[in-house]
Amino acid sequence: MADEPTSKQPEKRPETSEGQPPARETSAQKPAEKPAGEKPVPPKKEAPPAWPKPLDNEMVRRFRQRFGDAILDALEDRKQAILVVAAERLREIAEYARDEEQFDMLTDLTAVDWPKREKRFDLVVNLYSFPRNERLRLKAAVGEHDQPPSLAPVWAAANWLERECFDMFGIRFEGHPDLRRILLPDEWVGHPLRKDYDILQQDTAWVRENLGIESGQ
Repeated sequence: MADEPTSKQPEKRPETSEGQPPARETSAQKPAEKPAGEKPVPPKKEAPPAWPKPLDNEMVRRFRQRFGDAILDALEDRKQAILVVAAERLREIAEYARDEEQFDMLTDLTAVDWPKREKRFDLVVNLYSFPRNERLRLKAAVGEHDQPPSLAPVWAAANWLERECFDMFGIRFEGHPDLRRILLPDEWVGHPLRKDYDILQQDTAWVRENLGIESGQ
């Protein structure tokens, strides 16, 4: 007697760790395919932190206690303290910063021109303390015809930095021992880092007289 055909056994599906067969993936579960050639949308960048921000620490409180209203504002920019001070008291504030707060090095002295502002210049003094390994910036608003006190008696390096500031911006420093141009000739007319001084402008009379070059050549 011929063997009868056995019925086909159902195919076993693999079980999950919980003993249940995995669910079949449906079209609704599949991630949507992007049209060909469509560029991926980049993730949104986080907004940078607002700088500068107000600062009120022990050092700022010592300055305020010593100089009162002459400390107009205190800010912090990337862990650097900034004191906005009255220009007429800049020298005594600088002396205190050097002697009492140990900011013993003048790293830079420069200015920023804001020609539409009543006091058009920001005088910027950058200091460094070797004992504390900290930086401090002093800022003072200066009018076009104001004469802030020279810091040359406080730091010798201010002599040359103030001459450069006078040469490029036209700021005159009261009490400077030798205030004259340092980059341009003494007879040069104008101050090139003022924003109303065109980048292509030059003292054509000086160039013609001293270099023999006519304008437009």
